[in-house]
Parts: sequence; C-alpha cells; structure tokens
Amino acid sequence: MGNVGIIGGGPWGLALAAAAARAGSSTLLYTRRAQDKASAAIPEGVKVTQSMADIPKHARLLVLATPSAVIEDVAKELGRHTDGSHYVVHGIRGLAGEDGTETVSDILRRLTPLRRMGALGGPVLASDLAAGNPSVIVCGSRFPEVNDVFVEGFGCNVLRIYKTNDLRGLEWASALVGVLAIAVGYAQGLGMNSGLLAALITRSVTEASRLAAAAGGEERTLLGLAGYGDLLASTSQTERPEVAFGRLLAKGKSRADALAAVGMRVEAVELLPKLIAFGDKHKVRAPIFHSMASAILEGKPAQHLLDDLMTRPVEDRA
Repeated sequence: MGNVGIIGGGPWGLALAAAAARAGSSTLLYTRRAQDKASAAIPEGVKVTQSMADIPKHARLLVLATPSAVIEDVAKELGRHTDGSHYVVHGIRGLAGEDGTETVSDILRRLTPLRRMGALGGPVLASDLAAGNPSVIVCGSRFPEVNDVFVEGFGCNVLRIYKTNDLRGLEWASALVGVLAIAVGYAQGLGMNSGLLAALITRSVTEASRLAAAAGGEERTLLGLAGYGDLLASTSQTERPEVAFGRLLAKGKSRADALAAVGMRVEAVELLPKLIAFGDKHKVRAPIFHSMASAILEGKPAQHLLDDLMTRPVEDRA
C-alpha cells in the first residue's frame, strides 16, 4: 500500500502529489498537460504519465483532483481500468450531475465498478500542501479501510489527517463552504467589522448544515473542521480563489471581470443557483445563500448584501 496514484495535473493535483511523495509513498501523477510545459512544477519524487491506464496498475489508492465539470468523462475512462479492489478518494470541491446536486462519489458509483471511496475536505490550501507547510485535512469514507489507507499514504509530521464516516456530509460541506468563502471575501471587501463577519460565518454555517442534512449528510459535520474550520480559515486565505473573487465583486467588478482577474475556475459560482433551487425544493431556509445570489448573480450593488442581512427578521434562536 506504499503506492499512490493522482489523477489531475492542476495546482490541487500537484499539491496532493507533493504531499504523498513527502510522506514516502511511490507517487504517480496522471496529467493531460504537456510534460514539457508542466515539468517545472512537478514535485520532487513524483513520476508523471499521460496514460490513465497506468495509474490503477501503479496503485490501489487513487486520488482524483480534477474539476467537477469533467468528472463524468474522467469517471468513464477510469472505470475502464479499475475494479472493486481499488480505493478512490477525491478532492473535488463541488457537486455535479444534471441538477448540480449529485456528489462525486455518487457519479463514481454510477459510472465505475469502484465502491470503496472517500473524499477530502477541511481547512487546507493547495499552496500550503505543495510547500510542505503544516496543514490539516479531513478524509471521509463509509469504509474505515479507505480512511486508514489514505492516512498511510499521506500522513506525515506536516500533514495531520482527521477521519469521518460521513462521506455525504463531507462532500456537501466542501461544496457549501466553497460558496460561503465568496461571501467571506465579499464581506471583507465591504470592510465589515469582525463582529459582523463572525455573525455572517456563524449564521451561514447554520444554513449550510440544514442544506447538508436535507441532502442526507450529518449536520454536525458542518460544525467541525469540514465546515466551521474550513470557512474560518478562509478569512485569512486571501489567495483562495473564492475569497479573491468575492473581494473583487465587493469592489465593483462584474462577475466576468472578477473571474478573469482570479484566473482560475470558481466552481461555487455555477453551484450557487443550484443550491438555492435545492433548498427551495426541500423547504430549507437559507436567506444568506439567497442574498449572495442577488449580489453575485443579479449584479445588485455591493451594499445590498449588508443591507439584506441587517434588515431580515431575527430568528428566535441566536
């Protein structure tokens, strides 16, 4: 079990490959990017292949780090080269499917023979992981052996790994926090004081926990590292794409211009309206998500989010 296969050659895939190699695992990275362009970024101790078929041959532990928009195509190809003996863990911060609320593990289960799978979440940045800075990550799976194998493949003195059996809650937490990190950046761009920012974070995580529960996850997962921890970390993670995008919106940039300035795909932008539709369908009260949609998707003035939050009826319970 000392071998790890990474699928995805973007910043997150490279960071995970670096972490696995640092932990002493024999690490093979699959990327479609031309090696002559990407080779300078390949972490020390990591080998590269441009054939996905090589990855399942190299390792039983496979880690996906691709955009959610291409996960179905990746799953179909991966399914041709894997069987039930493999473990797969994904680090994809998003949801997919026709209505945008299908988890990556659902898609993998539908399109591949893989069954023992897990997901990653929590307050970790690709830049910290790549640099070897002390970091914390959460691995979630219904199968204890998946969590254990991930710890064996990645655990070291600079990466602390927490385990959970709430796979669905963790997947939803990662997606929901990605959306809420935009609100954190937006609030910072507006110059919200620390008290208002704390209120925004607290209330938004409460909303997120209700949405995750409606999707079949556990509310308490949002109250730990995968929810609160991840969102609290975003307050100082200025390079995080969602935070940077929110700050630019608050400064008056259009959605298109803000995305161009960030220079990376912000999956949360496309996910937000789908989450709202899901919440409305399941009668989940989520006013902060609705306010975000108004400010981000409808292009209302930056002050709209603050005014909306301050004038909504106060709930009976703080």
